[in-house]
Amino acid sequence: MSEFSWDPVVSWLLGDGTRILIILAVGAALWFILQKLVPPLVHNAVKRAKGESKEGIRKRTETLTSVFTGAGKILIALIVILMILSEFDIPIGPALAGLGIAGVALGFGAQYLVRDFIAGIFIIWENQYRVGDVAKVADIAGLVEEVHLRKTVLRDLDGIVHHIPNGEIKVASNYSRHFSRVNLNVSVAYGTDLDHAINVINRVGQELTADKNWHSRIKSAPQVLRVDNLGDSGIDIKILGEVKPLEQWNVLGELRLRLKKAFDAEGIEIPWPHVKVYFGESPANKGLACGACSHVNLPSSKFCSNCSAKLGS
Repeated sequence: MSEFSWDPVVSWLLGDGTRILIILAVGAALWFILQKLVPPLVHNAVKRAKGESKEGIRKRTETLTSVFTGAGKILIALIVILMILSEFDIPIGPALAGLGIAGVALGFGAQYLVRDFIAGIFIIWENQYRVGDVAKVADIAGLVEEVHLRKTVLRDLDGIVHHIPNGEIKVASNYSRHFSRVNLNVSVAYGTDLDHAINVINRVGQELTADKNWHSRIKSAPQVLRVDNLGDSGIDIKILGEVKPLEQWNVLGELRLRLKKAFDAEGIEIPWPHVKVYFGESPANKGLACGACSHVNLPSSKFCSNCSAKLGS
């Protein structure tokens, strides 16, 4: 029985094995450099965009960094695997050719996947929304947690995570781009002095803006824009104001609270739907009930609208 020899193993380790270790080390180094180099490069490119806030620059940097590093890691891993296969004398030419043929076949069979990637490229290139924005895409509104070339991940107010293929997105509505708006209708009773109510609303908006806890969140004080509607139960007054992105809901909640307290203090009534019900003959219509059919007619009526009998006879 022949003894086991370590010479071939040592020879392979000193030859092919060393080269494989070098390939792995270079791949790991490129992986590390990619993670360290891409974020500052992306940040320097993004911050040149005009009209973008610091928060917007941060969100776009995170989104683009995630996309570029993900694509770079896939490319590094693929190159490392192919180079290692070549060290084991596995021909990579036929493999690459096979991948090309498979790619053509997938191009015909995976049209939806290709559509998702193309849509993802335009979403990222046009900066439609970023990680950290609140957006409505494919009729789903929520916080954007991830943006990839293939899909967008949203988390709605209930905490549900939605994975939306980018090709399904026809309309994207960004609730937090550059600035947001307080858009509120407040209803007051018809007997209200509108000038007084408008002064109270504008005063509350100014006080909220001057508050040190809210001043940094508000760009322009909420104030009355117009009398918006004469409703069934009250008069609607529209209030508008500009706030920082994602702060519109917090400011709206505080504004509603302060308006309710101010209206109570000033005696301004916030109406609610109500119905008057009469049992029997209405006091306002007393004497206008038809003696023949008991139908109640309008005060100015001379003949019953139901049976044409003369009223008051």
